[in-house]
Amino acid sequence: MKTNIFPAIKLTIVTLIFFCVVYPAIVWAIAQLAPNNGQGEVVTANGKKYYANVGQKFNEDRFFWSRPSAVEYNAAGSGGSNKGPSNPEYLGIVQARIDTFLVHNPSVSKKDIPVELVTASGSGLDPDISPKAALVQVKRIASVRKVSEDKIKQIIDSNTEKPLIGMFGPQTVNVLSLNLALEKL
Repeated sequence: MKTNIFPAIKLTIVTLIFFCVVYPAIVWAIAQLAPNNGQGEVVTANGKKYYANVGQKFNEDRFFWSRPSAVEYNAAGSGGSNKGPSNPEYLGIVQARIDTFLVHNPSVSKKDIPVELVTASGSGLDPDISPKAALVQVKRIASVRKVSEDKIKQIIDSNTEKPLIGMFGPQTVNVLSLNLALEKL
């Protein structure tokens, strides 16, 4: 028994030191190289501070709508809804989002609504949508703001982020950047 218990205790102590001290110190040191020392990408506009890398709630007709959040955009408690795709409550929530979107965007058919506009992301804090999800909202925004659709499409094009090295990941558009650009019109 002594031949097994002492190595197990030593391994436990080494593992605790590594995962409780060394590893967090390495992650913290790497975060210091990130913008704003790993505290998030802060954008100041109109005297207000926003985090560009955390989803914000935009649901007014004059703005691009954000991806829904299962945690009400609370960065302190990120997470998904944990309801499966066949859960009746979840299906009801998604259907309500579809109905709301169609009321505010009558020119869009149900089959043309991108999935990210009616389902929350795994973290509930996704700040980006696809260019398709932005383009499907153009007619509504142009009508409310009384601006040409081409001008809105130019904003989408200028804020579209390409995949990493042209091949890793999808094209995305940051909703906060789009809406700040709209406010500058």
